[in-house]
Amino acid sequence: MRSLLFTYLFLILPTFLLGNSNPVQDEITFEMKLSKEKLGVNERLRVEFTMNKDGDNFNPPNFNGFKVIMGPSQSISSSWVNGKRSFSKSYGYILTPTATGSFQIGQATIEIDGKTYKTVPKKVQITAAVANPNAPKTADDIADENLHLIAEVSKANPYLNEAVTVVYKLYISPSVSVTNFRPLDSPKYNNFWSQDIPVKRYDTKNTTYDGKPFRSVILKRVVLYPQKSGKLNIEPLALEVYVDVPTNRRDFFGGKIFKQAKKTVSAGRRTLNVKNLPEAGKPVDFGGAVGDFDFSVTTSKSSLNASESLQARVEVTGKGNLKLFQLPKPELPSALEVYEPEFDESVRTTISGMDGKVANNYTVVPSFRGKYPIPSISFSYFNPKTGKYNTLNSDEIIISVMEGPEDKNATIATNPSNQKIIVPTGKQFHFIKVQPNLKAIGTSYFFGSNKFYLMLFGPLLLIPLFILLYRKRKEKEQDVVGNKVKKANRLARKYLSTAKKELGNEANFYIALEKALHNYLKAKLKIETSEFSKEKITSLLTGKKVDQTTTENFINLLKNCELARYSPFTDVQMQQDYDKASEVISQIDKQL
Repeated sequence: MRSLLFTYLFLILPTFLLGNSNPVQDEITFEMKLSKEKLGVNERLRVEFTMNKDGDNFNPPNFNGFKVIMGPSQSISSSWVNGKRSFSKSYGYILTPTATGSFQIGQATIEIDGKTYKTVPKKVQITAAVANPNAPKTADDIADENLHLIAEVSKANPYLNEAVTVVYKLYISPSVSVTNFRPLDSPKYNNFWSQDIPVKRYDTKNTTYDGKPFRSVILKRVVLYPQKSGKLNIEPLALEVYVDVPTNRRDFFGGKIFKQAKKTVSAGRRTLNVKNLPEAGKPVDFGGAVGDFDFSVTTSKSSLNASESLQARVEVTGKGNLKLFQLPKPELPSALEVYEPEFDESVRTTISGMDGKVANNYTVVPSFRGKYPIPSISFSYFNPKTGKYNTLNSDEIIISVMEGPEDKNATIATNPSNQKIIVPTGKQFHFIKVQPNLKAIGTSYFFGSNKFYLMLFGPLLLIPLFILLYRKRKEKEQDVVGNKVKKANRLARKYLSTAKKELGNEANFYIALEKALHNYLKAKLKIETSEFSKEKITSLLTGKKVDQTTTENFINLLKNCELARYSPFTDVQMQQDYDKASEVISQIDKQL
């Protein structure tokens, strides 16, 4: 009896100690799980209410639209893992639908440690009867239920030329995983000015979809500016998605076996109701600018001399459709020569629209001395946030021309509202001198000059130089050994030029090196080396009286080219093989 008691204590004592070692309980959960969220009227639905701690006074919901054919069935599981207790208790029901339509299974309640916990209601869609109600769900069925591609539009009723952001998000259930995807059909965005915002990284985010936990990832972002009022359609984006769906089978180590499904998902067509810009209060000079802007007219100089130039800059900065309207033009006096403007643009498109500045730079050249005004000009735009038009006016700028000819025919016309200098055209260049006062240049004779004697005796002085060069050339031709070495080195560089360009790129380098070695033998020995093995190449080189060391080095280089396909080679090894190949080709060429 004592031995039995000792054995019993020995078995239960570790469990008791482990149980007391982790008295802190996890957060209490109580949730409802459905076997299906969409089923035929002739199918069955299993509903489970699970909790991670035992409770009392369980109250199921009213199963409106369903008939309970089994339940509640109760199951309890408890285990110890690494000294931590895991507990689960569930109440299960088997239901059959009584009609088609959308039904909601309400809240269930239970009391745990004196507190009442409730489940979240869930909706179930009941369709017409299915052909095989007892058939299990396929991988494609599960993928359909757990993938959703949504196009989120920032504004459904924008103004004409107002920025609209479209974000395409893929919602993925935690029960499946996406391995890859590719676009099938991209939207054309007719009647929109569009700009893609690149997605540099696909980051997943935990969120909810239709009240259920999902993960979302942004696949595409685009900014649109509607160019037409009325109802405009945004074509759908379609993707082919590869999904890993878990099965009920497990591998040798107990892990779940997944099955891959290929599904096509579409974001669906979206419609925008684009409002036209209001006619009330529209300025006469309105050019189509929509957004929030600042306007300025500046000059690089306020005083200069005649025939010098200055830069007049008309600039609009802010946020809006900066690339979709014309800048106003300044009205300058005729005495100021104005060239065609140079357009300057610094605009970036972000997820909220275009932001930056656009400007026209005018080069202005005055012809006469005096003071010339650049009158104030106006710029009008529509602000979609306030729904009103705004008009901005630049300051009047006076240009002072300090030095230069005076136009005696210029008159000043004054009116009650403004003063402008009016200069008649046709005499802007009358101050240019037409009498150049040319002077005769000195005369000199060619015969008897230094240049004459240099050209006469110069060729005679070059004769010794030609003789010296001729002798050097003869000496080089008589150096047979040196010429052979130079020729061999040039041949090596010729065949190894491609390999040298690929140094550092292992795969391409050794492919080029192998081709160089084979092409060299093919050109030198008039053979097709692709038909020979290394043994035959060895025999052939030996028969041509190439020494054994050079032959072995050549074969070792071919072996390295083959090994590079399976083993990594460092940059140092590649440089060594390149130098060795150059040396081997030179040695073979000299010996042959």
